[in-house]
Amino acid sequence: MNSLTFLAVASGGAIGATMRLLINASVNKTFIHALPLGTLAVNLIGSLLIGMLFAYFHINTTLSPYFKTFMVTGILGAFTTYSTFAIESFFLLEAGQYTQAFANMAFNLFGTILFAGMGYIIILHFTK
Repeated sequence: MNSLTFLAVASGGAIGATMRLLINASVNKTFIHALPLGTLAVNLIGSLLIGMLFAYFHINTTLSPYFKTFMVTGILGAFTTYSTFAIESFFLLEAGQYTQAFANMAFNLFGTILFAGMGYIIILHFTK
C-alpha cells in the first residue's frame, strides 16, 4: 500500500464516520422506535450509494483507483456499520426482544442487498 492509498482511506474515513454520527443521531432522535433505526438508515443509505458507485465505476473505467478507494473503502467503509448492527441485534436478543431482533437482522440483511442493487440499477438506467 502506498501513501496515496493510505491518505484516500484515512480522509474518506473521517468524512464517512462523521456522516454516520450525524445521520445516526438525527434518525434516532427523530424516529423513536424499538429498532435501532439510525444504524439501519446508514446501512441502507450506504448500500444504495455503493451500488450507485459501482455502476458509475463500471461505466467510467478511467477513474483514478485512489478516487475509488476514497469513496468506497474510505467514506462508505466508515459510514456503514456492520459491527454496530451486530451488537444491537445481540442486545435485542439478550433482552428477549426476539421479534425486534429478527426484524432488525432481516431489514439490515435484505434491505442492504436490495438497496445496493437498486443503486446499481438506477445509475445504469439513467446513464443509457
